[in-house]
Amino acid sequence: MGMAAVESHFHVLAVDDSSFDRKLIEKLLQKSSCQVTTVDSGYKALEFLGIESNDPNALSTSPQEVEVNLIITDYCMPGMTGYDLLKKVKESSAFKNIPVVIMSSENVPARISRCLEEGAEEFFLKPVRMADLNKLKPHMMKTKLNNQKLEEIDKPLNVAAAAAAVEPEIKDSAEVGSKILTLQSELEPKQVHLQVAQQEEQTLGNNNKRKSMEEGLSTDRSRPRFECITTAV
Repeated sequence: MGMAAVESHFHVLAVDDSSFDRKLIEKLLQKSSCQVTTVDSGYKALEFLGIESNDPNALSTSPQEVEVNLIITDYCMPGMTGYDLLKKVKESSAFKNIPVVIMSSENVPARISRCLEEGAEEFFLKPVRMADLNKLKPHMMKTKLNNQKLEEIDKPLNVAAAAAAVEPEIKDSAEVGSKILTLQSELEPKQVHLQVAQQEEQTLGNNNKRKSMEEGLSTDRSRPRFECITTAV
């Protein structure tokens, strides 16, 4: 698979309360052949991922089925900041390996340091440029490769589980086969005995028949024969 083919499968979740900035980041990412999902708050980002957000107005969360390779979020947003979203993602065992990038229109060194220490991969100053997004490709590639390795590891485990499920059936079949062989071994002597008895009975019958025939012949031979006798009246 070529680099362009891999890039076309990258999926980025972009989070920004500004509709203008959301459209800008979406356009730039699409130029990089990325699939983009945009939301306007940190709560909705967590809802999309299926992470509990503690927002009373949020809908019931369920894990999303689409793979996310990177999250890029604005820092200053009402309700939940980009830093808060970053912490939530990194606290999740299921999504902690997703790279998170923070954007901000304010260059505050302490804020930048805090985000990087919490696990952010990059911190971009707005307006975001294509040169900035080119830095994201290695992070997305790393996530993609890690996910593929996990899938390859899961395949042998699934095969082993299937084999374990089939093994009792194989044992049962072997046990049935063993019982059939035992019955056959028990029946064989009986069948041989029956065949011998039938042969003996047939032999005895033949002997009796031959004896009767011999007796009949001997009776006929003992009778006197009168030849050339004429009876006159």
